[in-house]
Amino acid sequence: MKSFEYAAPKSLREASALLSDKWGETEILAGGSDLVTSLKQGITEPNRLVSLRNIGELKGIEIEKKGVRVGAMTTLAELVENKAIQEHFPSLVTAANGVGSPQLMSVGTVGGDLCQRPRCWYFRNGFGLLAMHDGASLARDGENRYHAIFGNDGAALFVSPSSFGPALVALGATLTITGPNAKARKITAEKFFHTPKNDHERETALKPNEILTDIFIPVKGLRNATYEVRHRHGLDWPYVTATAAFQLKSGTASDARVVLGHVAPVPWHSAGASKTLNGANVDVASAAKCGEAASQGARPLSKNAYKVQLVKVAVQRAVLAAAAV
Repeated sequence: MKSFEYAAPKSLREASALLSDKWGETEILAGGSDLVTSLKQGITEPNRLVSLRNIGELKGIEIEKKGVRVGAMTTLAELVENKAIQEHFPSLVTAANGVGSPQLMSVGTVGGDLCQRPRCWYFRNGFGLLAMHDGASLARDGENRYHAIFGNDGAALFVSPSSFGPALVALGATLTITGPNAKARKITAEKFFHTPKNDHERETALKPNEILTDIFIPVKGLRNATYEVRHRHGLDWPYVTATAAFQLKSGTASDARVVLGHVAPVPWHSAGASKTLNGANVDVASAAKCGEAASQGARPLSKNAYKVQLVKVAVQRAVLAAAAV
């Protein structure tokens, strides 16, 4: 591992001043579960690490008039133990519990989950974010069983690894990002994630000198649930996830959003599934139709067509879980 300078500022203003405006020169340390691995693998070799552990304003969960605000340095364990999160956002609780490992739950942060780098093995083995070699894509016809089946018409074939991304998109969350001189901007969860066109871009809307500070989730009375399809529980990433969020009145769904995870370079909002669910009486048959609609438009690679069926199942079960049918 390359030697680096370590900084532990006590305020956002101090932290932002320590960041470079060029990728790779500095890195932000939250829980460290992803960054430490990246340092050891040589994926990143920064000159400085800026730890956020001493910045109190980034921690905690606050109940506000119109929703819940979650500090980016809130741990996964703190999130699942919070009564407001349990009551209003069971989809987030499921996503957090899916991590499984008590160690990761205790040190991993909500912000870190949203900002973690892709798990694509080509990227993790030094072939770049787009996994190109001699002008050809290694993933398109190579070992791609865990890669994207949606949004994969360009060079980016990895999948977004975020557990919370699909749920936050479905719930209409807004993220606060703080840059130089502690100047803040807000962005929707859906626009926070980005599909890079080259290796110089990143997977999120963050700039190299910006910090994700908090997540605001509106309380709208939405029924919501996340369903994950995994090879095993804990210490692994899912094959496919689905989050469904909707209003439910007299058994009929409205204001529906269905968002898929681990199937595209970003959390994938399925407009077709959302449209199918809106106005439907939620039962096993309508949930199955919603799952079928979610699978439309998939473009499997050479070894991941199995994900299409998993999308159908995950969506159907997420819808039924949200409606408690």
